[in-house]
Amino acid sequence: MPSKVYEYKGCNTCRKALKWLENKQVDCRLIPIRKIPPNKVEIRRMLKSYNGNIRKLFNTSGVDYKKLKLKDNLPKLSEAQLIDMLNTNGNLVKRPFVINKGGGLVGFKEKEWADFFGL
Repeated sequence: MPSKVYEYKGCNTCRKALKWLENKQVDCRLIPIRKIPPNKVEIRRMLKSYNGNIRKLFNTSGVDYKKLKLKDNLPKLSEAQLIDMLNTNGNLVKRPFVINKGGGLVGFKEKEWADFFGL
């Protein structure tokens, strides 16, 4: 089963990651994150990959994150509320968001991705 890669075409980091995946010939399924955000099961699995640090899953430099004042409000919200937010607003999710049977990664760091994909 190929990895799912939630991405946004307007994101420079996503473009770098997709080019890397193409060059390494990694089998993956691209999903437009703004139209189809990760589902709650995937978000919870990703949360485990980051030892429960839900802040790591948020696009902290995004307009929606700032508009919702999540820097201050994140600690006030429950995990369930935050998962709902990520599940319903792809703009809030750090991207690219990659998930497969082995776990997941957000953002793009070449060494982490090489390790994750066993390359």
